[in-house]
Amino acid sequence: MSVQVVAAKMAEVELKDVPTGKDLPAESPVTPTSEGKSLARNDPHEAGSSAATSPAAEPSAKAGEGSLGLLTPNPAKMPQASAMKRSDPQQNGGEAFVNRDGTVAEAPRMKKIQFADQKQEFNKRPSKIGRRSLSRSISQSSTDSYSSAASYTDSSDDETSPRDKQQKNSKGNGDFCIKNIKQADFGRREIEIAEQEMPALMALRKRAQGEKPLAGAKVVGCTHITAQTAVLMETLSALGAQCRWAACNIYSTQNEVAAALAEGGFSVFAWKGESEDDFWWCIDRCVNVEGWQPNMILDDGGDLTHWIYKKYPNMFKKIKGIVEESVTGVHRLYQLSKAGKLCVPAMNVNDSVTKQKFDNLYCCRESILDGLKRTTDVMFGGKQVVVCGYGEVGKGCCAALKAMGSIVYVTEIDPICALQACMDGFRLVKLNEVIRQVDIVITCTGNKNVVVREYLDRMKNGCIVCNMGHSNTEIDVASLRTPELTWERVRSQVDHVIWPDGKRIVLLAEGRLLNLSCSTVPTFVLSITATTQALALIELYNAPEGRYKQDVYLLPKKMDEYVASLHLPTFDAHLTELSDEQAKYLGLNKNGPFKPNYYRY
Repeated sequence: MSVQVVAAKMAEVELKDVPTGKDLPAESPVTPTSEGKSLARNDPHEAGSSAATSPAAEPSAKAGEGSLGLLTPNPAKMPQASAMKRSDPQQNGGEAFVNRDGTVAEAPRMKKIQFADQKQEFNKRPSKIGRRSLSRSISQSSTDSYSSAASYTDSSDDETSPRDKQQKNSKGNGDFCIKNIKQADFGRREIEIAEQEMPALMALRKRAQGEKPLAGAKVVGCTHITAQTAVLMETLSALGAQCRWAACNIYSTQNEVAAALAEGGFSVFAWKGESEDDFWWCIDRCVNVEGWQPNMILDDGGDLTHWIYKKYPNMFKKIKGIVEESVTGVHRLYQLSKAGKLCVPAMNVNDSVTKQKFDNLYCCRESILDGLKRTTDVMFGGKQVVVCGYGEVGKGCCAALKAMGSIVYVTEIDPICALQACMDGFRLVKLNEVIRQVDIVITCTGNKNVVVREYLDRMKNGCIVCNMGHSNTEIDVASLRTPELTWERVRSQVDHVIWPDGKRIVLLAEGRLLNLSCSTVPTFVLSITATTQALALIELYNAPEGRYKQDVYLLPKKMDEYVASLHLPTFDAHLTELSDEQAKYLGLNKNGPFKPNYYRY
């Protein structure tokens, strides 16, 4: 038997088990979605996303493998197949095989699958272009392309601005402005998870709920709206306060959490991805409301305090105090105090031990790695990293990066912090000495123009640039918005900035706070900070007339120790108690405080 005859026989045998075009079902198979619903692959509205993500679609690229193997003849089993087939132009380019007896067998037709990058619907432009601030305007690719790695709150098929939507919760209340009230159930589960890691706030609710120490308090807040903040807000409400809230960062809001708060009756004005105009509009909606006058301020960054001073200075006649938790906001308060313009007492929570040593240090030690991994998938081992600033945030970042095997440089202006960096094993440098060779640049100073255009121009190709400070002033992002540079969105909060010669840097969160913009922070650490904030509000609100003047104060040491003690049971930790003799010898009260105010922990 000749080789050609053998080949023909094999082809004939193979084709017996292969369905021909006329034998195929009229409708293509359906692929179940993650929600259990079936989407037909020939649905023009769903073909792009389902074909691109469905596991069933993957084998289409590999002939003869997987569930689609039946639709593709296996060339390995057809010797000299090219000599036995012909193309028929009348069959839309399909192929037919000539059998030994001269009959023609039609090959199965492959169904054309449309992928996501072919879908125009996938690349919708936001409909409200006019609301985007000039300072945040970026290329079309920067707004159109999103990765599957983006968080739940990043994805939305509704590009209508929340300001243009009328939303009401299940009780008919519409005094809020969020992305989507339908996400409330999902947000509630996020809050319930956070409650498990915030033992001090939950204990504070139980201990003080009967007393209602904040009864009559009307708190206007401007912080990151996350599940942890929601636990704080609900605790303040349980203690008797009324709350109205806006976000202190345009990227850090968890939309589902904001929805859960709105469903719970809180007046929340925030969503992820606000424009600069949206940001100030939300703050104004919190403050400027008929029949409601705030008497306490809880701020993170000082923007809320600044807005009230600028627009509604008369409100300070009824405000009892300000609680501020960030380096930037505290700096603003001290400036107002020095100029004699601070007209109410303010509590500097940032420099409380329970904030400085835990939130700033331990929180950043964990969240810096999380933020960089989620956004860039970078390998830390062997990378050269420069960390600008060796305060508590810088210390946490450096410790984490060193532990991962990175080569870490530090820049500092303070000789004490600089000496600490040297003693911890880090090389102290000026930024211009290492800018050409480092792989990652991280700012942690709270200052402005730390990384200017000159340094950005000199960076190596692929350098990652990010900020761990509260404000977006540390990296001169505005200098990058010039015609000769191209912005390209890689994934949510990740941009390539491309120079004319092809060099590119990777800019994270447009220079804003990395961990809360691009990832999350440890809930337990935020429990410490949030409890400190709650106690500061209680202290200022209930303080007798004259205890606090129009100045900036630290939380009393006794309260710092109380916050720490509320978190110790989580670790099954047991404190040693002083005997009367020991307490007398040290000159201390057995119940504290145990350290003087000048003690450096």
